[in-house]
Amino acid sequence: MAIETTTLGGGCFWCLEAAFQRLKGVESVVSGYAGGLTENPTYQEVCGGATGHAEVVRVTFDNREMDFGTLLEVFFAIHDPTTLNRQGADAGTQYRSAIFYHSDTQRAAAERMIADMTAAQVWPDPIVTQLQPAPAFYPAEAYHHDYYRRNPSQGYCQAVISPKLAKLRKRHMDLLRV
Repeated sequence: MAIETTTLGGGCFWCLEAAFQRLKGVESVVSGYAGGLTENPTYQEVCGGATGHAEVVRVTFDNREMDFGTLLEVFFAIHDPTTLNRQGADAGTQYRSAIFYHSDTQRAAAERMIADMTAAQVWPDPIVTQLQPAPAFYPAEAYHHDYYRRNPSQGYCQAVISPKLAKLRKRHMDLLRV
């Protein structure tokens, strides 16, 4: 297998999208919604918290250039997997930490990584990342796509996304596209 897809939730999808777009081997990153009950939810419905969806990114990657385990290392480095239904000031189930796996291989790799990080006490608090089979995925509205690239000077981008990207560059420079 060369091309794989996974779906990840780690707070605001703008943050995840901006980080994963910079990685070697990543073919595409699409912001959207997953894990809820409403078909074709809108951003306003998801933000209201009643749909059960998480803000997620669907990442398509070439596993010959970027293996799933390394992708998860980046995922865990750019968000806090120990805060239930929250990332920074963003609060609600739509901001939960979640790995929606697309194969048994991805599930096993995610379980191993969570167990290893727990054993190594990487964080002082327990990891609360949900691990579930990939549900229906609904792409977000067009104005959410490539948000950071189109709005780098916007306040949220400067205050929240730019520091995450700086952290990514510091920890994983070798994984970034030239």
